Formats: sequence, C-alpha cells, structure tokens
Amino acid sequence: MTSFRPAPRWLADAVFYQIYPQSFADSNGDGIGDFDGIAERLDHLAWLGVNTVWLNPCFVSPFRDAGYDVSDYLNVAPRYGSNDDLAKLVDEARTHGIRVLLDLVAGHTSDQHPWFTASANDPADDRYIWAAEGPDGSRPDGFVDSPGARPGAYLPNFFAFQPALNFGYAQENPAEPWRQPIGAEGPRANRAALRAVMDHWLGLGLSGFRVDMAASLVKDDPDKTETARIWTELRHWLDDTHPDAVLLSEWGEPEVSVPAGFHTDFFLQFGGPTDGRALRSLWSNTEGTVNESWDPLDCFFDPSGKGTPGLFVDAWQQASAAVADSGFVSLPTANHDFSRLNCGPRTAEQLPAAFAFQLTWPTLPAIYYGDEIGMRYVPGLPDKEGSVLGPRYNRAGSRTPMQWDDGPNAGFSTAPADRLYLPLDPAPDRPTVAAQRADETSLLHFVRRLIALRTATPELGSGGSVEVLHAGYPFVYVRGGRYLVVVNPRRNAVSYAYGIAAEPRPLEVSGVHVDGGTLTAEGFAYGIFDLGR
Repeated sequence: MTSFRPAPRWLADAVFYQIYPQSFADSNGDGIGDFDGIAERLDHLAWLGVNTVWLNPCFVSPFRDAGYDVSDYLNVAPRYGSNDDLAKLVDEARTHGIRVLLDLVAGHTSDQHPWFTASANDPADDRYIWAAEGPDGSRPDGFVDSPGARPGAYLPNFFAFQPALNFGYAQENPAEPWRQPIGAEGPRANRAALRAVMDHWLGLGLSGFRVDMAASLVKDDPDKTETARIWTELRHWLDDTHPDAVLLSEWGEPEVSVPAGFHTDFFLQFGGPTDGRALRSLWSNTEGTVNESWDPLDCFFDPSGKGTPGLFVDAWQQASAAVADSGFVSLPTANHDFSRLNCGPRTAEQLPAAFAFQLTWPTLPAIYYGDEIGMRYVPGLPDKEGSVLGPRYNRAGSRTPMQWDDGPNAGFSTAPADRLYLPLDPAPDRPTVAAQRADETSLLHFVRRLIALRTATPELGSGGSVEVLHAGYPFVYVRGGRYLVVVNPRRNAVSYAYGIAAEPRPLEVSGVHVDGGTLTAEGFAYGIFDLGR
C-alpha cells in the first residue's frame, strides 16, 4: 500500500450532509436554491450535529445534467450566487463548526467548455479522446461526431454532451491510435488541470472534494491500476500542499479507491458485491411502482425479511480489511442519483431502524438532505436537467425542494409554484423541519440524538471496534465491547438468544425487549444499550 500522510484528524469524526444546492433553500425568490439560502439554514445543520457539508456541482454549466456538465471550473454558476457568495458561505459555515466540500467532476466537461470547443476545432489538441473517421465514414462504437471543424468523433463519458477528458488508455492498440498512453501530452495536461482546479478552491477555504465518477479517468483499465496511479499522484500533491483537505470518492469500492489515495469512499452506492442495493428496500420506475426485477436477497432492509445483513457484513468486512488504517468508508442514506430511503408508505416505518444502524456502524455517515425528516421519493416528475435515465428511473424524484415548514412552497422559496426548480412533494402529510422540530418524538429529533450519542461516544464512532453477533434478523452487534445494537428492519417480530449477564441500560430503544438472555425485536424495532464495562 502506498504511504500517504495520515488523514486529517477531523475526518474521523465527520458527519457528512449532502446538499443539492438548487433544491435546498432559495434566498432571492427565483425558484432555485442558492448559496445565501444555504447560509440562512446553517443553524439547522449545526443543531442537527452535522459538521461536514458536500455541495453538488455549483460551477458554471449549461445544466443539461444538473451541473455535472461543467463549462468553467473556476467560477460558480450565477444562479447560485458569486464566487464571493460561496466564500461567505464557507466562512459562515466555519463559524458553525461546519466544513464545506465541493463536487469535482474530474473525468469529463460540458461540450460547451472552452477546452472542448478549442479541441473540436484543432486536430492537434489532445485534451479529449478523438478518433479519426473511417474510410467509409464510420466512427468507433460509443463515439460522437465532431461538432466543430475537426474531423472524426469524440468519446463521451455519460451523456453525449459530456466529452471525456483524455487521461490515456491502460492498453494501447496500434489499430486504434486514439488510445494514447498515460504519459502523453493530453493526459499530462489534464492531470495538471485537476491540480490547478483543486488548488484554486482549497486556497479559498474549501475543505476538499467529493469526486464524481472517480474510477472513470483512464480508459480500458479493468482493474483500475492506472486510474489509481493518477489519484496516488494527486494525493501526494495534496498531502504536500493542502494536508488538511480530503478527497471523498464516488467509486463504490473502498478497497480500491482508498489505497489509491482517497481519504474515504462511499459504500453501497454502486459497485462491489452488493451493487449498491443493500441499504435500499424498494426501487421505483418512472411511474413510481415497485420494480420487482431486483434480487431481494441483495436488500438488507427488505421489510418482508427476504434479505440478509450477512451480505452487507461480508462486503463491509472485505472493504474494511483492505482500507485498514489508511482511510475510511462512508455509508450514505441516499443521494441525488438514487431513490431516497423513504420510497413510499411501506418504507417510512423503517427509517428509525435504518438510522439506528447507519449512525452506530463504524463508517462515516452521510445524510442526504431531507432524509433526516423522512422526505420521500416523488414518482412521476418531468425530466429536469437530465434526470431521466431511460424508462427505468427518474432521478428528479430524489431532488425535490427541501421541506422546511407548512408555508408557501414548504418554506423553500417565495417564487410562484410554477417557477420552482422542481415541484414539491404533493402529499398533504409531507414532513417538514418545523413540524418535527416541535415534536420531540419525531424522526428529526431521533436522528439528532443519535448523532449526539455517536459524537459523545468514541466507541460508536468510526474508530470503535465492532463484533457482529447475528448477521440475520434481528441484526445484532456490539461496538467497542460495550454498546449493544439491535436492528430489525422487518415488519414482523423476531428473537435472538443472547446470554446477557446483567440487564443492559437502554440508551435509544423502540420495540426491543430483553428477557432472560433473549432479545425480542418487534417489527421495525431498534435498540442501543450500554452493557457496562
């Protein structure tokens, strides 16, 4: 394993909170969230116990893919404010004890980025991956015809308007001359550009980056060896120039990404043996109906009990052993690309158990905005900035405006309803921050108590040991040799025989009973107990 400077000390205690900025809080009444709106809501995050915020891309963009099509890495999009407004937000967050990370789209740009428009008109420019037109006018599979004077076609990363930056190919082929080596001029220029972009924003007070599609850089790199080398190079640079900054990867395989140089990686988003499904219980298509084609055995939180925590435990143990002390694994509730934890009425009851698990497991928790109040995935919304991914799934349902109160537009914006970035959840009983702040029995208060308990109890944090006693239903484990956690994501009651010498002291318990060494968990129950030393 490559030797890096140890991760900054603050990272071990991080509680991440992801903000989709256009949907969080609108300060100027244009229907789109902005930096000033986020700044006005920092009190909520500080009260909740969050200490690290990740913002989805906020750079200049034509917004055909919600900002993941960047046309200027060094300036923010005017709809969010100015660079000075972002700097003020970072400063204000710091006064609340909150660090801010930006989203770095490393592998591609918009087709409107000046780099690409120049490359599309200059056959000598190798910042992107270009293939010459075949004798019969053909182009290689997956390539898109040039929009400029340059003949041939370019390789996109995702949508056609997102041309892939050229970081080289792991395997060259003389018959395919677009497969440039990693050390060619174009790939070297792009690695230098990544350093320049990171240096710019870190110099303005940002604390690091979540890196989009971090595994996508080098092409035809099946084991990601060459892509890992790029991140290793960047990590050494970061250690030397910005040692307190962190890199959080969208890779999905911590056992690969963390040894490569990332400080932490998201687990259970995609990739790995569970392919991102273990923490989600339902999936919705564009009509919002349940998609029964998924393998239910891959789902930990299956309410009917078809799943098994054993799949999660096996995958996590493999990743944890590979990461060891070199970094961390982060466990998210959801994000802007996936269904929320609350996908419908059948999952709302599971949310407390899900949070009891997430906030007591030895990973860095990441809460997607609104999950702390149980915001639901909203089906049937129109496409917005590339949210529809074919007939299977519409990401807009996970990107609806934050629900602050029961006022107009749920307190998100003073704009007319038809000018909002996305429609609100139309449910008459949609949860709000204000209502749950006023109710100490609410999910919001429960999540806040769990974060406080985790923060005050090192054994429940990322560094505490974990012993899995039962990787079935209920899921039972002990943290730090002292704290017993019982989670039942099923709707039916279950029991587990566990020889407890003395009555454990309950810390956060709902529906879990201890009787003569037997644990009984009612449907959707959870329990956190202090066993004493």
